[in-house]
Amino acid sequence: MPSLVTHLESAIDQTRLPADRPQTLHKGRPLWVRYDLDAVRQTFSKDQLAQRPPTMWRYRELLPHNDPAQVVSLGEGTSPLLPCPRLAQRYGLKHLWVKDESQLPTGSFKSRGMAMAITMARQFGIRRVAVPTAGNAGGAASAYAARAGIEAYVFMPDDTSPINQYECHLAGARTFLVDGLITDCGRIVREGIEPMGWFDLSTLKEPYRIEGKKTMGLELAEQFDWHLPDVILYPTGGGTGLIGMWKAFAELAAIGWLADENRPRMVAVQSSGCAPIVRAFEQGQRHAEPFDNPATVASGIRVPAAVGDFMILDAVRQSGGRAVAVDEAGIRRWMREATASEGIAFCPEAAACIGALERLTQEGWIAPDDRVVVFNTGAAQKYPEAMATNLPRLRKDEPIDWSKIAGNAATDR
Repeated sequence: MPSLVTHLESAIDQTRLPADRPQTLHKGRPLWVRYDLDAVRQTFSKDQLAQRPPTMWRYRELLPHNDPAQVVSLGEGTSPLLPCPRLAQRYGLKHLWVKDESQLPTGSFKSRGMAMAITMARQFGIRRVAVPTAGNAGGAASAYAARAGIEAYVFMPDDTSPINQYECHLAGARTFLVDGLITDCGRIVREGIEPMGWFDLSTLKEPYRIEGKKTMGLELAEQFDWHLPDVILYPTGGGTGLIGMWKAFAELAAIGWLADENRPRMVAVQSSGCAPIVRAFEQGQRHAEPFDNPATVASGIRVPAAVGDFMILDAVRQSGGRAVAVDEAGIRRWMREATASEGIAFCPEAAACIGALERLTQEGWIAPDDRVVVFNTGAAQKYPEAMATNLPRLRKDEPIDWSKIAGNAATDR
């Protein structure tokens, strides 16, 4: 099937660029992939969609690849939309769901973006890629590059979770720890483009990770029978997922698939330890100043400067949403409370969203009747440092004190 992509478009000034070759940035800012939406509307129907396998590739008319044989897949299926009645009750809500991205092949939503980015890299004949990462993006890039037979280089801060370090190495990526932040890793990737000849897969430095991430929004609309939820809480670092979903909703509206005109209020959630988007939102700015000394256990949102900052802020404001920073000290508590309430292994980034949910329901900004979706962007098991506890020990040769058994079994470190 031929691609319905018409061109690429600069997000900063709408300059049109050709889509038949690798592209990165325009004037230092990201690109949109644009489609012939009239042709999509005429050739693509919900009945057709219903007959297709439940994978992210089912929306191919709204995706950029034009050769199914080039698709690089690890079996990324539709992530479940799980009702959370006990959490809903805790926060005075009637309708609360978690969209659990941890069930994707590499254990996080990064599978979507990297599956698409590596697919397009292979389609363009790219043989070597590099990526700076706070963790999960590196693991996904490594896995999909291995699947495609593409050489991968990964650069991550030296305090990145060991699980993320090991999965990159295991997948064959040349993996390096950097004494610095993800921005320092990004500088290394940028400086290596000429001497190493690699393609930069950094967040929003190429246009196709957005297209993979937007399938979260396409799936969500389908799972809600084309009636979108009222509020989406999304942990925001580089912001590709939030930007991608907002783009997905616009494209679905343009082809006439949404049941009404209502769009979700998008809530960009950050930690008080790294909140450049929140600060820019509160100050009415379109661009965010770099955040000094960023520190959070939610490593996926430890992004002190995002190249797509204005795209995030535009989406939040256009939706009537909010950018909210939660107390870093509460993330571990929200992580355990949410997981213990529903059995879903909340990652610390999703736990930050639970903190935002707590605050916004208390303020009345989220009403009891609102239909609310929280994105669990990764598996808690990837964050051993955030899961750490002091478990009580029993000696096999001593009588059991049942009063201790009945009491608290563990304390968070």
